[in-house]
Amino acid sequence: MENLNEEVHKAYEVIKEGGIILYPTDTVWGIGCDATNPEAVAKIYKLKQRAETQSMIVLMNGERMMYNVFKDIPEVAWQIMDLSENPTTIILDHPRNVAPNLIATDNTLGIRLVKEPFCFKLMEKMKKPLVSTSANISGQPTPKSFKEISPEIIKGVDYVVNLQRDKIAGKPSTIIKLTNDAQVKVIRK
Repeated sequence: MENLNEEVHKAYEVIKEGGIILYPTDTVWGIGCDATNPEAVAKIYKLKQRAETQSMIVLMNGERMMYNVFKDIPEVAWQIMDLSENPTTIILDHPRNVAPNLIATDNTLGIRLVKEPFCFKLMEKMKKPLVSTSANISGQPTPKSFKEISPEIIKGVDYVVNLQRDKIAGKPSTIIKLTNDAQVKVIRK
């Protein structure tokens, strides 16, 4: 995996300048940017032709990053993340320190902790969470592999990560919504 560090470096340089990248995640290919940069987030909405009211997921690489975005994290959130065998996105209340245009109208944010080496190392370098939304125009099917990503998306990003181009993705993550008063609701299995 000698080009992993090189790809992390290239992606980081683009993100640092407010660019958006196309990259492999622990689930499907994603479009991403610095989750604290509202202009970069706006570019993704525009590229996906998606309403800014449809919030996007944010990837994180550990507890420290999570506590930087959420002051209160219900215990059950940690339990779900520990027990999940599949990538699981958790929607939590009252995010902070992220771009306002990422936060849903009900003041929640969907996040996923990832161990996937590219995403993990990129966030280590960024020291910030990474936006992750499927690499498709809103309303179109989610591409299962790099080959299925439309040219419009590929041309619309500032950098395409050159890793895992042959990988066929599993399904998108499970999405579970948790409220601070400990209500749990499965949104996508």
